Amino acid sequence: MRTLISSAFVSLDGVVEGPGGEPEYRNSGWTFKDIDFVPEAYEIKGTEQDEATALLLGRVSYQAFSPIWPDREEFTGYKAMPKYVVSTTLTDADLVTNWGETTILRSLDDVAALKNTEGGPILIHGSASLNRHLADANLIDRYHLLVFPVLLGAGKRLFPTTDKDAQKLRLVDSATYSNGIQKNVFDVIH
Repeated sequence: MRTLISSAFVSLDGVVEGPGGEPEYRNSGWTFKDIDFVPEAYEIKGTEQDEATALLLGRVSYQAFSPIWPDREEFTGYKAMPKYVVSTTLTDADLVTNWGETTILRSLDDVAALKNTEGGPILIHGSASLNRHLADANLIDRYHLLVFPVLLGAGKRLFPTTDKDAQKLRLVDSATYSNGIQKNVFDVIH
């Protein structure tokens, strides 16, 4: 079974919305406002591209990333790997043609079936709503979190608020950087 890894920039209070400057969010761009750039804090992003064998996105994140990431040098690893977009509304005609193989998945059952195929890790980027649904379905196996020293209050959250039994995590890697960012890698105990 393949490992499904959720990778996120997250505020201390769990918000993942608008980290890179996306429009229409009050605190858009919070990952670089008043936070010094420390290259080693982002090394996990290069490691993810080297280790992942597929990229999974929700529709909103796909539509945000697909016009930009295919031509960005720092994301060349993603261009080569297969991409999967979970959407009930996108069609093949909505997919970009310069970003390699992309497949539309229609349900969480399709994601579960993908996990049961041969291959290496599948990485989820962005996709707040998809992350919450995948967590509720117990499909996420690992979290790669860069936690930023900021409280944002309102905004899209990474974790669901569903009333359910506690889900245990095991910390497998962590670091704290001079700019206050914390790297936390957790395995989900199924």
